[in-house]
Amino acid sequence: MKFLIDNALPPQLATLLRKAGHDAVHVRGYRMQAAPDHAILDRALNEDRVIVSADSDFAAILAIRNAARPSFVLFREPELVTAGHYADRLLGHLSGIEAELNKGSVVVFRSGRVRIRNLPFSD
Repeated sequence: MKFLIDNALPPQLATLLRKAGHDAVHVRGYRMQAAPDHAILDRALNEDRVIVSADSDFAAILAIRNAARPSFVLFREPELVTAGHYADRLLGHLSGIEAELNKGSVVVFRSGRVRIRNLPFSD
C-alpha cells in the first residue's frame, strides 16, 4: 500500500512501513511538515496514498468535501508512543482493513479496537 504519514506521527513510521514492503513517505520527505491539512490531503489524493495521522482534522475535511478519497487511518491510542508501536498496530491489522482502505474509508484505532467508516460520509 501507499501511505503518507502526517507530521503528528514520527518520521520513522514511514521507514518501518517501507521495510515491511509498502510505499510510505512522511510529510517531511516532501518538506510539507508545516503545510495545512488540506494540502496534505490533496497530495495524498493525487498520489493515491492513505493518510496516517493522530490528527482528526483530516476526517473533518473529508466530511466537508464529501470526499470518497483518500482513505485515512487515525490513531487515537495514547499508549502508542514510538514509531514501532504505530507500525506494529497498523501492520498487524492491515490484512483486515486493506480492502476498505482501497475502497475509500476512515479507519480509527482507539482503545485497542478498530472502527471503519466508509467514504463519503454522506452515503
